[in-house]
Parts: sequence; structure tokens; C-alpha cells
Amino acid sequence: MKLKDIAEAAGVSTATVSRVLGDKPNVRPELRKQVMDVVDRLNYRPNRAAQRLRSKQSSFIGLIVADIQSPFFASVTRAVEDVAQANDYSVILCNTDEDPVKERMYLEMMQSENAAGVILAPTLRLSENFTLNKFGSFPMVVIDRQISDHSVDMVLIDNNQAARDLTEHMLSHGYKRIAGLFGESSATGQQRRAGFEQVMKKNGIPADDKLVISMPAKEEAAHAVVSRLLEMDEPPEAIITSNGLLGAGAFRAIRDKELPVPESVAFASFDETPWSSMTRPAITVVKQPTYAIGQTACEMLLKRIADPERPTRKVVLESKLVVRQSCGGIL
Repeated sequence: MKLKDIAEAAGVSTATVSRVLGDKPNVRPELRKQVMDVVDRLNYRPNRAAQRLRSKQSSFIGLIVADIQSPFFASVTRAVEDVAQANDYSVILCNTDEDPVKERMYLEMMQSENAAGVILAPTLRLSENFTLNKFGSFPMVVIDRQISDHSVDMVLIDNNQAARDLTEHMLSHGYKRIAGLFGESSATGQQRRAGFEQVMKKNGIPADDKLVISMPAKEEAAHAVVSRLLEMDEPPEAIITSNGLLGAGAFRAIRDKELPVPESVAFASFDETPWSSMTRPAITVVKQPTYAIGQTACEMLLKRIADPERPTRKVVLESKLVVRQSCGGIL
């Protein structure tokens, strides 16, 4: 349906219909009502994508994440696309692999292509040196990784607290020699390692650099590290991993050694995955509100696009410790 159809049905010009739909001033109230009655009767919906094209406003947003293979980012991406599509935006997805060079390349691409806005999970380097004025050409929402610049919208969870909760749970089962695998290239990994170490120190357990490892957040890397840990003269009693990819690699290494869980080694991880509740035993995890993170971030970005001067917000969503049998049974 076109504007001229509305105009003919309402007995007005297409220019009048355009002014009414654009909420322009200088339209008599009775004429506005006359047009809107027809709009409602014919169930007309403006093509917002076409409107943006005519106004030279971009119809796509960028989503820049660390690794789409991560269960966390896969769910976030699903939510961002759902919200964007419902609002006539397309999504361009970019993987940085935690590489600051790739990250900068993608951000520069978003600027040159005039993206309407960007949702970004920044690398550690950018998290530590973030200033929004570097990216002033488009609205932005930061997800997952805390930054110090409060002039940008953020959607986060409390990574430190979640790691403390998971570590306390492991200690409550009597384990003391606990290995921890943490992503080395993100603020998230650092915050989770800090929470783990704080709880261990509080409980009088000395730090052991052989067991607490910052590493690339890759499945194969975790498999290699845990295989080596399990061959130590004094292997860990328990293992915690800080994301789903590390968790998959670590758990596969345990299975390759044919070690029973939790009898030989207990195990827990961040990120709910399809396999974590299907294994035997099922895996204790920190379940993050991944879909809500993506949904909230995209909704905030669309509001920022519509109103660039609105006050910035930091939204902290709650994670949940899902207790299963991999640490020794439900308490």
C-alpha cells in the first residue's frame, strides 16, 4: 500500500498524508484525525527501512563480538537479530577473536559504512583504554565487558560475584586443590579470575600458579591444558572454567582420561550449553541471561539512535548458579 492510496481514501493530498505520518506541525487536528482514521481502517504500516533510505540514515547495525562459536555470544546474537529485525534493521556480525587489530578494523569499517549503531564486546586492550569520542560517528552499546568510560551505555553481569559464588560452591564440597582456567584477552576473564582468587585467599588456600591459568578462550587450548594438569603428580581435585568454550575443552579432556566426575575430579563452568545438562553427571554452571543481554542491548541501542542525547545507562543483569551433580551432588 502506498501513500497515494491513503490520500485517495482520505480525500487529501499525498503531501498531507506525509505530514501527518511524519508528525509534522501545521496540520489541522480534524485533518490529522481524518487521515489517521483511514490509516487505522486500512491497517497501514509505514516502511521504516524505506524511510531511512530516503533520509540517508543507515538501515544496519554492527554487532562485534569475540567469537560466535561461544555459546554465550551465539545466544546474544540471536537476541540482537530478533530485536533488530522487528525494527527493520539488519545486523552485520563481526568476530574479533579477541584481536585488537581486527577489532579496530571492524570499528573503522562501521564508521566508513555509516552504521546506524554498534553493539560491542570490547577486547581487553580497548576495555582498558576506552573513550567514546574515538567512535563519535555512531551510537554504541557495550556488552559483557566493563569499561571505565561512563559516557556509553553498557549491559553487563557481575562477573566477580558470579565467580565468587561458583568458587564458594566448589569449596563447600571440600575441594581445596582447585584449578581455574580463565580467558586471558578480556576484562571478563580477569574479573572472574579475580573473584576466584579472592575466595581462595579468604579461605586460606595459597595461590598455585600451576593450577590457575589465564589462556586463550579456545576449546582446543583448554583440552591441552587440562590434559596436562591431569597428568601432574598431584592433579587438581576440581576444575573451574570461565566460559563455555573452555568448559567444553576441559570436560572433553577429563572424558578422554576416562576419569569419573566428580569422584576423580569435580568440574564446573560458566555458561549454560546444550550439553551441560545432558551429560552424566550433569554440569554445575553459572547460567548467564544471554538472550536478555542481547535483547536489552539492542533495545538500548535503538533508543540511543532515536535520541542521541538521552542519559547513558549501565544495566547489570543477574546470573544464576545452577547446581547439578558434577561437583558432588545437589546440596
